[in-house]
Amino acid sequence: MPTVLDSRAPRSADPVSDADRPLRALWRRYTVYRARLILAFTFSVINKVADVMPELLIGAAVDVVVRGDQSFVADVLGVESRYAQLGWLAVINVVVWLVESGSEYLAEVLWRNLAQGIKHDLRMEAYDHVQHLDLSWHESRSSGSTLAILNDDVNQLERFLDVGAPAIIQTALNVILVGGVFAIASTQLLVLAFLPIPVIIVGSLIFQRRLEPLYARVREAVADLSAALSANLAGITTIKAFTAENHEYARISKASLAYRQANSNAIRTAAAFVPLVRVAILTGFTCTLLLGGWATLNGTLEVGMYSVLVFMTQRLLWPLTEVAEVLDLYQRGRASAARLLRLLDEPVIVRQGHASLNRPVAGGLELRGVRAGYADGPDVLKGIDMVIPGGETHAVVGSTGAGKSTLLRLVLRFSDPRSGQVLFDGRDVRDLDWDSLRGSMGYVAQDVFMFAGSIAENIAYGRPTATRAEIEHAARAAAAWEFIEALPDGLDSWVGERGVTLSGGQRQRLALARALLRQPAILVLDEATSAVDNETEAAIQQSLRVATADCTALVVAHRLSTVRHAHRIWVLDAGQIVEFGTHDELVAANGAYAALWRVQTGMLATD
Repeated sequence: MPTVLDSRAPRSADPVSDADRPLRALWRRYTVYRARLILAFTFSVINKVADVMPELLIGAAVDVVVRGDQSFVADVLGVESRYAQLGWLAVINVVVWLVESGSEYLAEVLWRNLAQGIKHDLRMEAYDHVQHLDLSWHESRSSGSTLAILNDDVNQLERFLDVGAPAIIQTALNVILVGGVFAIASTQLLVLAFLPIPVIIVGSLIFQRRLEPLYARVREAVADLSAALSANLAGITTIKAFTAENHEYARISKASLAYRQANSNAIRTAAAFVPLVRVAILTGFTCTLLLGGWATLNGTLEVGMYSVLVFMTQRLLWPLTEVAEVLDLYQRGRASAARLLRLLDEPVIVRQGHASLNRPVAGGLELRGVRAGYADGPDVLKGIDMVIPGGETHAVVGSTGAGKSTLLRLVLRFSDPRSGQVLFDGRDVRDLDWDSLRGSMGYVAQDVFMFAGSIAENIAYGRPTATRAEIEHAARAAAAWEFIEALPDGLDSWVGERGVTLSGGQRQRLALARALLRQPAILVLDEATSAVDNETEAAIQQSLRVATADCTALVVAHRLSTVRHAHRIWVLDAGQIVEFGTHDELVAANGAYAALWRVQTGMLATD
């Protein structure tokens, strides 16, 4: 079963705590991976035990050569011959190496698959949550910063789980196992050899505190850089048109240098930790070398055990030189996990309801006393009352800033009103699930978005099971078939990313075909013919009158000629409905609509 959580479910009850302790939060979040984590940990333990054994075997071999039939091996195995003892040690060595190699392979496979699995699930959970976040959230931040979290931050966390976490476990096990050997051999040498470790731990904590804000800045810098790159690639046409390549190069260079500087600051601080560790290692190794050697010369420590302790000191302290790198991975992973969890803790304000519409959907719309706005700003819509019976075509017109787009957002439920109700077939849209609400609508935005793929795939986006004949029918209804048929590959022609290979008018016609293919109960058009010529517009209008004969159409338009045949036209001004009626009625009323009509048709008012 997929392990992605329901993005619409309430998040952690303590989001600040999760962000402060991100790795612990991941442990709580992904319980499905706990068994695999324990198994990976088990093989890491086996591997480390086997890894420590060669030093013990070296000491045993030295003991055999020096003491002969009095050696530790002779006592344990009951074998007097030195050759036989060394033979047994060789056999044990082979077994140890086989165990070490096998356990290392299994541990690495388990850790890497664990990291890959968590990376995939976390990315998909975060992406699913982002899809359900409100449109206002997306509009308030750059897509590049979100992309940096979904891509770079997830990869940083994966690298920590793949490399950093196993390294931390191996280092801790190394200290415990080597400490056990020292404790058996000499308490004095145990204390002296372990003296550098508190220094390293304290130094690690100090560096961790210093690194944390530095890596937080790294994450911010990479988000800024990703946002700038994403925006520039999307606006490459504008950059070229205004010969702004040099300006944008300088701007991206500045963002890239900021990222580089943030990384350099973090690297400089992390690198300063290595000399400290080396000095501590030198101290511990020197103590073992001198004091252990003196004890051996005095006869209080066996030669074999002295050999073991010398090697073990290296084994104990040398891996600590990598603490800086592990700490680097930990801080990067922790900062990335915190950003991911903060993203997952972003609340979904506009949640789907649980009610379903009766079938067939009539397509009636009504707005009752609707007031709406953005964030903490003033009301954009101020008490809107509007009734659109099912099967009719209604238009909303008005000057820029009148509130037309805000009204459409409420109908599509991209946002909710501050007060009042939006009703769909008599049901408050806040009570409806997405299949009933948006699944019953076809939408054509003013800024048309095309996906990389074929023309057929783009038209069938909202209804993937459509047949080729149905796709062709929708294309004809949207007056798009003529230009599609003229392309070398017809419906199979490739549409570049964001539809860059098509003209604005072609994109609008494909978007209209995509909406019509859904056979919606309500067709919502936001300036759907603004980018087409007059001849194509006339063809689309004729097709739309046929296509919308059995559905409701809500049309926002600046070009009044496109809505003159609507059953009713609503005129918005400063967030209020100032008049409504048919085209002829409104022209005859000589009000705001008539003034707009005269301006657009060139008939200036004569006072």
